[in-house]
Amino acid sequence: MKQRISFFIILFVLTAFGFAKAQNNAIEKGLSIITKETVQSQLEFLASDWMEGRETSTRGEYMAGDYIASMFKYIGLKPAGDMVRPVMRYTPGQQMAPVKPERGYFQTINFTENLGSESQFELITKDGNTEESEIFNQGSDYNVGGAAVGKEFTAPVVFIGYGLKIDELGINDFKGLNIKGKVVVYLNGFPKEFMDPKSDIYKKLNLGDRNSMWKLYRERQEALQSMGAAAVIAVPGYYYATPENYPFRYNTPYYEGDKKPVNNMIRLSLPEDSIKSSASSITISAKLSSELLKGTGINPIELAKNYVPGKKSIAKELKGKLIHFRYTVKTRTVSGRNVLGMIEGENPNEVIVIGAHYDHCGMYNGYIWNGSDDNASGTVGVMTIARAIIESGVKPKKTIIFAAWTGEEKGLFGSTYFVDKFRPKENLVLNLNFDMISRKPEKDSTGFKSGMDYSLDYPILKDLVEKANKDYNLDLTMDFRPAKQPQAGTDFSPFAAKNIPIYGFDAAFTADYHGPFDHVEKADFGLMTRIIKAGFVSVFELATSDKKIEPAK
Repeated sequence: MKQRISFFIILFVLTAFGFAKAQNNAIEKGLSIITKETVQSQLEFLASDWMEGRETSTRGEYMAGDYIASMFKYIGLKPAGDMVRPVMRYTPGQQMAPVKPERGYFQTINFTENLGSESQFELITKDGNTEESEIFNQGSDYNVGGAAVGKEFTAPVVFIGYGLKIDELGINDFKGLNIKGKVVVYLNGFPKEFMDPKSDIYKKLNLGDRNSMWKLYRERQEALQSMGAAAVIAVPGYYYATPENYPFRYNTPYYEGDKKPVNNMIRLSLPEDSIKSSASSITISAKLSSELLKGTGINPIELAKNYVPGKKSIAKELKGKLIHFRYTVKTRTVSGRNVLGMIEGENPNEVIVIGAHYDHCGMYNGYIWNGSDDNASGTVGVMTIARAIIESGVKPKKTIIFAAWTGEEKGLFGSTYFVDKFRPKENLVLNLNFDMISRKPEKDSTGFKSGMDYSLDYPILKDLVEKANKDYNLDLTMDFRPAKQPQAGTDFSPFAAKNIPIYGFDAAFTADYHGPFDHVEKADFGLMTRIIKAGFVSVFELATSDKKIEPAK
């Protein structure tokens, strides 16, 4: 009996050893194609002048999308985009047979493009029997954020302090207020305690993480929208008009011409089935700010000095103040494309999405915003991992969708559209994101630095990356940034907002960020290949495992 038990123990150990060895061999096969040459050759073309800056809805985006789709096809990914009818070349006299739609590599999104707007801002002040109206000019006294539809309203004005609601700190600047249909005025920025690394609030909210402050700003704007504000204005005013009559030359870090070097990025919004209530975001000048607050007893600078978070409310209605606002907009419909490829797993009901945005800022005035780091680098990461998984020879347990997103620079539109349209939503079990992975910080003395956001409840994501870093001698110095629902200006945010676990790699912000000199020759391919390898090994472990991706208990 003992001999029999020993035999089964030995058999189990040998089987486990054999599986582990096969798994390691598969990973080694995949890693073997993640080389400087593989990465560089893709990046050089995707970030070349031929791509014209890859701005959403332009010829450059379409050329880049065609290139990515051809790579997906070459690698061996199945199309995972929209259903399309194949193009048929008709010959006179030929009998045309019915053609079945087939799935393609593109997910087409129709955007609303803002072609220009006009507006009028009228401040009405009532004092007894007297009513005075002052009309301010767009472009010199104020500006307004773009919108897909025009609007006109006359509304009372309410001041709400900083407009914060943070339950864990006992802060609620909205307490007892009804802001629906009103113009909301709030203090620009955040309280001084939020900026002090020594304060308890700074530490509790982890405000040393750049994404945390961005999250606070986003949550404030979302709260104002959800409560039905007619418009939102920050004071003191910080809008500064740009002179239109420069007499000699524009002298900038990259331009010395005599014509205005404006980067006229196309303004887009996602299509909607209905008109959603949205607050106009208006930035105002110091002059307009002073007029708006005149006679109200509100001094924004003094209030900011004396504000104590969570204590006495400083919100109040600005009695006798009304704002009449009129906004008209001219629009047209244009399209852009996500590029989607797929490796079918044994379980089609568990889907991992590996993505990066491929769009950038386009070209203007003879300059091309090549966007090599932002984010041709991340897109190359997605294509390279797709090839590595195919080369491993292992059919994954979970289905993997490889995505190149459009519209990230316009507002995370491509990834948001994908998540909103995907059915059933519960099949999405993980998102791995790459955004700007090819540049070292300017003062990097420790080697290869990389940041990684990940969902706090899924520590396995951190564990797998640390293990890959150690086992395969990647020498990455990792900055791990866990959050309950990670939110940042990148494409993992729509997934995290729907409680889908995420992890996302980045490297460094440099002086070339969103400038025309983000060129491929500045890429650090040693850093880039290491980050791609860490992503490949970690996601391969998850994709080829029967184990569900679940939160830690």
